[in-house]
Formats: sequence, C-alpha cells, structure tokens
Amino acid sequence: MKRKKLLQYLHSQNCEQLREGKRHSWWYNPILNKRTAIPRHTEINEILAKKICKDLGVLPEQKGK
Repeated sequence: MKRKKLLQYLHSQNCEQLREGKRHSWWYNPILNKRTAIPRHTEINEILAKKICKDLGVLPEQKGK
C-alpha cells in the first residue's frame, strides 16, 4: 500500500498528524485518544498498515475501495 493512500484514509477517519519525528510521522485519533508512528517509506506493508489502523482504533481499509 502506498503511504500517501494510507494517510488519506486515516485523515478520512478523523485521525490527524501530531508531529514529524526523524524517521516516523506520529498520528493521533482524538476521539479514542490513541496514537501511533507511521514510517516514512513510500510503500507500507499490508500487515503494518493493519497494525497502524488497529493502534488508532479504526477499521483497516478494505481492498477495492
């Protein structure tokens, strides 16, 4: 999955970027008060994308949508 697509999906789920670290971006879900780090790779593994969504408390993006 492309990083840009994942970030767009998280933004549509009311998540927002907290800050930029050296190697990761920190994202935050204000509704559930959860946060996680997202690496700055152009491609993000599907397993990691699911973990990021789980850490933020949102459903993983469905393929084909």
